[in-house]
Amino acid sequence: MNLEEYFARTGYKGSTEKQDLETLTDIFQHHIRAVPFENLSIHCGETITLELEHVYNKIVRRKRGGWCMENNQLLGWVLKGLGYDTSFLGAYVFNPHQNAYATLMTHLVVKVVINGKAYVVDGGFGVSYQMWQPMELVSGKDQPQAPGVFRFTEKNGVWYLEKVRRKQCIPNQSFSNSDLLEKKECRKVYMFSLEPRTVEDFRFQCTYLQTSPDSLFTKKSICALQTTHGFRALIGWTFTETTYNYKENMDLVEFETLEDEEVEKTLKEKFNITLEKKLVPINVKGSYTI
Repeated sequence: MNLEEYFARTGYKGSTEKQDLETLTDIFQHHIRAVPFENLSIHCGETITLELEHVYNKIVRRKRGGWCMENNQLLGWVLKGLGYDTSFLGAYVFNPHQNAYATLMTHLVVKVVINGKAYVVDGGFGVSYQMWQPMELVSGKDQPQAPGVFRFTEKNGVWYLEKVRRKQCIPNQSFSNSDLLEKKECRKVYMFSLEPRTVEDFRFQCTYLQTSPDSLFTKKSICALQTTHGFRALIGWTFTETTYNYKENMDLVEFETLEDEEVEKTLKEKFNITLEKKLVPINVKGSYTI
């Protein structure tokens, strides 16, 4: 495992000497535009493991993506190797269909401290809730980014992340009531504490999320990648491409239903992913929005 090989994977060619916010942001943005958020292993007979070397080989050498425990673990390793002050935090994801936060800590994020200021770096959430810049860990402050306005709120030691989106233009009106489409303008994303975590704290969750019939990740095959103007996602057979702010305070959300034979071709052309085993797409309705 080496940093040069990782940077070749993400296309980053900037400084590796500075531990400042600008460099962090650049490294982070290269990651989210090169490495998809995806759970395809579950749906093509592979096991997701949390050993860093396995994660490195999967994402860097096999040019795959991963979910938060893979993406953010790798990102944390990269940043630590560059000399950043990093640690892991654990979050509880909000389920809009149940209107409640999960009771299981399933989301791993990275905390980075620069010159005494703390930031949250999360390269493993995907779709429209994927931050594009490190977020300053401060309560009640609007932090506008290309995807929308993110905000942390702290109450009694618990931190909450929410996002306010723009209006949406959906040319394919047959998808206007899709359960994949987020209907609320302001959406809760996850909550977390500042208690430092380790990868070991996520072993059970890693197994549960890829085996339980109640898990979102067994119900949906997901692949999402950020672009320079928005993001694209393939959920089951539904391919969607979002362009942020294509008109004043308006995002363009385009939907398309793929045939079986188009799925793997789309993964290659739109996400640069080639799977070694046969993918079985799935999209059980509910519990996930873009």
